[in-house]
Amino acid sequence: MSRSDLSKGPEELLEHRADRVNWRVLAVSTAVILAFSIWAITTPADARDTMHSAVIWIATSLGWYYVLTVTLVVGFILWVAFSKEGDVRLGPDHSRPQYKLMTWVAMLFAAGVGIDMLFYSVTGPVAHYLYPPSGAGGTPAALQDAVVWTMFHYGIAGWSMYALLGMAMGYFAYRWGMPLSIRAALYPLFGKRVRGPLGDGISIIALVGTVFGVATSMGIGVVLLSVGFSLLFGLPQGLPLQVALVLGAVVLTILATTSGVDRGIRLISELNLWSALAMMVYILVTGQTAFLLNALVENIGRFILTLPERTLQTLAYEPQGAQWMGGWTLFFWAFWLAWGPFVGVFLARISRGRTLREFVIAAITAPVLCDFIIVSLFGNSALFQVLQGNTAFAQLAVESPEQGWYALLGMFPGPMILIALATLSGLLFYLTSANSGAMVTANFSASIPEPSHDGPKWLRIFWAAITAVLTIAMLLAGGVTTMEYATLIFALPVTIIAYLVMASFYKVLRMERAEREGQVLLRRSMAPTGGHAPERSWKQRLERLRSYPSLRQATQFLDRTVRPALDDVAAEFRGQGYEVEQSAMLNAYGVQEPLLRVSMERFRAFHYQVAIVEAPVPMFSGRMTRETDVYYRLEVFTQTGSGGYDLMGLTKQQVIDDVLDRYEAHLAFLTYSTETDTASVLTPAPQGQQSVVPTDAADVEDIEEKIR
Repeated sequence: MSRSDLSKGPEELLEHRADRVNWRVLAVSTAVILAFSIWAITTPADARDTMHSAVIWIATSLGWYYVLTVTLVVGFILWVAFSKEGDVRLGPDHSRPQYKLMTWVAMLFAAGVGIDMLFYSVTGPVAHYLYPPSGAGGTPAALQDAVVWTMFHYGIAGWSMYALLGMAMGYFAYRWGMPLSIRAALYPLFGKRVRGPLGDGISIIALVGTVFGVATSMGIGVVLLSVGFSLLFGLPQGLPLQVALVLGAVVLTILATTSGVDRGIRLISELNLWSALAMMVYILVTGQTAFLLNALVENIGRFILTLPERTLQTLAYEPQGAQWMGGWTLFFWAFWLAWGPFVGVFLARISRGRTLREFVIAAITAPVLCDFIIVSLFGNSALFQVLQGNTAFAQLAVESPEQGWYALLGMFPGPMILIALATLSGLLFYLTSANSGAMVTANFSASIPEPSHDGPKWLRIFWAAITAVLTIAMLLAGGVTTMEYATLIFALPVTIIAYLVMASFYKVLRMERAEREGQVLLRRSMAPTGGHAPERSWKQRLERLRSYPSLRQATQFLDRTVRPALDDVAAEFRGQGYEVEQSAMLNAYGVQEPLLRVSMERFRAFHYQVAIVEAPVPMFSGRMTRETDVYYRLEVFTQTGSGGYDLMGLTKQQVIDDVLDRYEAHLAFLTYSTETDTASVLTPAPQGQQSVVPTDAADVEDIEEKIR
């Protein structure tokens, strides 16, 4: 187990600061997916039968494992949200959200709702009513649970997996400056080894699982959309139309990548939400309004009351329990596991500055409620028809879900209007998933230091094509059923990643608790400006209010004041026998940013880095004419990110005082962490040997006095 400090992560995870393709991950992942695709295309019957046998074995032997994994994920993210560490931000402590709450919630909804929900929103409730997991079908008890089962499958469990991977990747990317990737989230467990074959293996598992998840969603989408296109344009249904829709998604992705219309894709995502809303309103107003609203309220209430029981239910006492679980609950759990890295990346990218508590609670409430509304309106509309004695529709919804969905739409007033609106909404869901899937898979097969950057354009096109090949292969091998089999099988290794991420994140949250609570042990008073900001004279404070330095001014102050101060501190530390490392990190502006590290044997080293940070000039600054809208700050970074204050304008002595204040705070953290036994990769416990680091503030004052 590596004993490297977490702050070394950005250096140890990246050999190069530029975006680079990970050829090993790309080659192995491509080989696995193409091998499966060729097998499914050349021998579809054999592929279908083999996967069916594998799924039966998984459902019979490992059903409990899937159920337990999802249950632990739900419990873990709830623990994170309601623990003291729920206040930790996805970024430095001073960071704030980029998007307003309503905009952010809308983006959360768009991230996790796919066309597959429309597919299962009718067939699921009808199938659960006629063929429930336990008891007789067609009974009041089965009716009461029919929609609730589908809500359960599209509820908290899936969004918990998204939240787990999203908050882990976002935490390490925005708080510690690591890449936005799964391997970065496992750095506390494996250290710099995640950059080698171990990390590549993790990336391959996540990438292959994601591609199968996206291909399954696309396959379900084209099966559904082919019926809509046939009804609207008179096109013949079948495999040729489905393949054409898959190829159309590839063409759109290529156009979006090569012609710079990514903004148009974002517009499609927003239009997606409005079209889905219009479809729901149409169904509610023109359908059985009172029945649908009453059923929605009852469904949500029953979902809440029965959630603990359903979450741990394995149907062990039912004769066909394993078969039902494999076709429904286990498939959806595998689907969410496969989609976890995909949606997690998107959630992380839109959530910088949010607290862990905000992130988790929003992820498992707002979009889940939207899912419930869609499932309940469609599902109860279908059940209403079944209760009226429409047995032909019931049979069609179970045996051919895509036909059943459009058959239901045809029963509303103005059917062609609704069919056109529903097909548009489904098409937008489908295109959004295809383009986003290409972007995320490109990121997983590349090394990208900056979280806001994406993989190369050609790589996005490559993965769009590979996903299309896999989708077509599974359509040839048996359609939706084969896709369900493949998802359940290839999501199994992803469960290992879920456990590793929980273990890794648990370690860093214990470190966060130790550091935060260790602050109360500080003996020195805080600066009157609040927090850890160094104290300034009143003249310095007044000057700072109207000072917005250029990059050249910030660089000069760094060279003339900050570097000499750090040199003096380092020299005195060395003179007293400490192991001190002085280095510099080249930033995006070509400036060497100074870094001071004081090693402490088995303990976490003291880290003090001064970085140039670009910031917007406030409109109220009084500078009515200005050449630029930004200025540059010299911010202090420790192990947990920026301290949120600026060193510009301080004297050399004030900089020295700030270094020692930070060092004293670090000693308080080490004292607390050892007293509370929070041993980990980051803060390993002492093994019977005494540390040579000072443990009393008097030692720090002695250093300070000598420097003066």
